[in-house]
Amino acid sequence: MNAATAVFKRELKGYFGTPLAYVFLVIFLVATLFWTFAGGLGEAPFFDARNASLRTLFSKLPWMFAFLGPAAAMRMWAEERRAGTVELLLTLPVTIRQAVLGKFLAGWAFLGIALLLTMSMVLTTAYLGDPDPGPIFTGYFGAFLLAGAYLAIGGFFSALTKNQLIALLLGGVFCVLFVLAGSPSVVKFFDGMGLDWIGSILESLSFLTNYESMQLGMLEFRNVFAILAITIGFVWATTVMLNETKAR
Repeated sequence: MNAATAVFKRELKGYFGTPLAYVFLVIFLVATLFWTFAGGLGEAPFFDARNASLRTLFSKLPWMFAFLGPAAAMRMWAEERRAGTVELLLTLPVTIRQAVLGKFLAGWAFLGIALLLTMSMVLTTAYLGDPDPGPIFTGYFGAFLLAGAYLAIGGFFSALTKNQLIALLLGGVFCVLFVLAGSPSVVKFFDGMGLDWIGSILESLSFLTNYESMQLGMLEFRNVFAILAITIGFVWATTVMLNETKAR
């Protein structure tokens, strides 16, 4: 685990060693705050809602992290492959599992920092009213879980290619698919084809479906499990793929 910790520290330092990370953080924060105040995606503008809650913020986070997650992950392995340092990394006294875990946790910490930057909305809401702390806690907890899932998906595609842009595009597309998987139109489409069991599976895997109850202050095991299962599955798939690469 010491090796994984060393990789974690190296990668987290690397995130803040380039201006690109700060650019992504600023874009994420500005876009999140703007869309929260402006409304959209089925939510009223923040001040028009006349309700001391952060529902307008939480409704945007699954979509915003669908961009920031793959963006944070695109250099995770693609840059190592492009520079030829992935082979060097895999020959060091660190297992692939430790390397994958260290990189993933560093990226997750970076996304956690991005999430913390939105805490200004909590202060604003507390100043304007008396918000219920339950939905705020579960909303942020769920958003942090989603951030890890997006990162795991992006990390998997980063390990597939040397091109960071391709990794970003593929990761972003799959993240959006996981968001939309349980939408009413998708479920209704499969129901209409007599394949309602597929619609049920997609709905159970949908990030929006699993995050919906957390926005309302409910923390159910099945929702947490679904998001963590997707996260662990993609981290495991990345480890397996890199093991195959090392074996060649």
